[in-house]
Amino acid sequence: PPFNCSFQAMEREIAAALGKGEPDEVMSSAFKLKVTREDIHTLKNLRWLNDEVINFYMNLLMERSKKEGYLAVHAFSTFFYPKLISGGYKAVRRWTREVDLFKQDLIFVPIHLRVHWALVVIDVRKTTIKYFDSMGQKGDKICETVFRYLQEESREKRNLELTHSEWTLHSMESHEIPQQLNGSDCGVFMCKYADYISRDKPINFTQNHMPYFRKKMAWEIIHQQLL
Repeated sequence: PPFNCSFQAMEREIAAALGKGEPDEVMSSAFKLKVTREDIHTLKNLRWLNDEVINFYMNLLMERSKKEGYLAVHAFSTFFYPKLISGGYKAVRRWTREVDLFKQDLIFVPIHLRVHWALVVIDVRKTTIKYFDSMGQKGDKICETVFRYLQEESREKRNLELTHSEWTLHSMESHEIPQQLNGSDCGVFMCKYADYISRDKPINFTQNHMPYFRKKMAWEIIHQQLL
């Protein structure tokens, strides 16, 4: 275990975080984000994850990607895609002021579909855009929207046209990636797709891992450190 702390100690800490206390107590703050006890409680079994938890976790993935030996990752906030949909490219043009998307290996776009989370993964190295959905839904239109955004970004920031024919857009089929077996774990599935992909690992977890992943995510967010 990390920092020689015992598994029991970790379990105790997680139990305390998921236990009683002031809902608006700040449990972790970094990346200009705050996660309260109420937010952390969305990591209890069978609850829906909220934006705060997902955005914090995505930032932890980005932090890790700065280390030696990791792929360069940029993750958009959960608020990016709705903004792009409602306002078009100009509404989100300034979101990349401090980042060159085309110098990344991977770009994650969390997608919130009313009551369901899914993930778009842009692989800049392989020129692919893939849609990962733990309920096996198709996201072809979403991939197209994201590709159009990327085309605009390329024009705007480097004066280069992206050719559609050079890119592959694909909705992952339900037999290609792990699928959820309940109505509440989509957010955890989405975060873990991103985690495994950012480590270039085969995505081989299952529904059975969810209770463990939820606890682990709670610990990671509180400690601002991925295990």
